[in-house]
Amino acid sequence: MKLKIAIQGIKGSNHHQVATDYFGEAIELVECLSFDKMIDHILADSADKGVMAIENSIAGSIIPNYNLICQNGLHIIGEHYLSIHHNLMALKGQAISAIQEVRSHPMALLQCMDFLKQHPHLKLVEDVDTAETARQIQEKKLNHVAAIAPKVAAELYDLEIVAPEIQTIKNNATRFIIIKKQNKVLPKEKINKASLRFTTDHKRGSLATVLNVMSDCNLNLTKIQSLPVIETPWKYAFFVDVTFENYEHFTKAKSLLQIMLEEFTVLGEYKNALLS
Repeated sequence: MKLKIAIQGIKGSNHHQVATDYFGEAIELVECLSFDKMIDHILADSADKGVMAIENSIAGSIIPNYNLICQNGLHIIGEHYLSIHHNLMALKGQAISAIQEVRSHPMALLQCMDFLKQHPHLKLVEDVDTAETARQIQEKKLNHVAAIAPKVAAELYDLEIVAPEIQTIKNNATRFIIIKKQNKVLPKEKINKASLRFTTDHKRGSLATVLNVMSDCNLNLTKIQSLPVIETPWKYAFFVDVTFENYEHFTKAKSLLQIMLEEFTVLGEYKNALLS
């Protein structure tokens, strides 16, 4: 039986690319046009695991996804970094001067803004997914409309690339996480990264104390993101990624932080993809 992998988007999207890179070609893709729908599939066991974009090297964190993971009790079991390549594509035979409208995911539009500003006649329209936009252009035979999507989407949906590699920064990359309903236990010697969520009290220096404990335990802080706690005005939760060389250092840090903090949750323990 094939592994069912839920993605935000459809075949030809960056999420599809990550799913095949991480799990191989022999998977059953569960296509979802929102992250909420993807979560629903995982919780209902109609998908075994999910692939979720969490941050981009240009545009920063996809903040709502942090809350989705925590609120639904999901676990991060892995990560994957993907170099992002954006291409302008349309029905065959159209020059860029004939294109009137460009549709894509808001993140893709943002990442190609320098190119788009060079063509002020183009109307920019946000859509749910890069590859879905490409598919709609082909299915509905939309003349004068272009999509920004990965190269594979042009191949899948028989579109012509009008302008290749239009992303503003060429070494643009997105970090994706692999999520699961139950935690996956790796051997301790293979775990060298963790994602945490915690809240502190309102005492001055509370966050600094937490960061000092992490440093004293030889944890390397690679990401910190604060989000409001919706139920409590002016209170914030912190989402943190840490790396470590020795799992015992992480164990020591966990035992101290559990005592110090009002709330402390380990969202995932997994292998650092940058060291793979």
